[in-house]
Amino acid sequence: MNPPSKNSGVARDVDLDLDRLLRSASKAKDEAPAEMPFGFDTRIVALSRKNGNGSALAGVLRYVALAAAAVILLASAGAYLEFNRNADPIIGAGNEYAIADSVIQDEVAP
Repeated sequence: MNPPSKNSGVARDVDLDLDRLLRSASKAKDEAPAEMPFGFDTRIVALSRKNGNGSALAGVLRYVALAAAAVILLASAGAYLEFNRNADPIIGAGNEYAIADSVIQDEVAP
């Protein structure tokens, strides 16, 4: 007969713990997820206006929106220029060597 290994007791303990945890989890009742209280956002806006911070909040949101619009415009202009720069008629033909040559020239040329 094979003698029991040293880890068999540990594995049995882990299995018993896991079974106990699974049994207790199956008995737990499903609870509704926590939600924001009704009217919470309205109360926050009312308090910010009452304290005089309403215009500051609107100003911050305005600056964030302007910064996001500027980033979108710069990214769009950069993408347009990049796609327009690579509009060589050779690449459109699908010649693999011409494509590789064009890429090498783009990397080497100043």
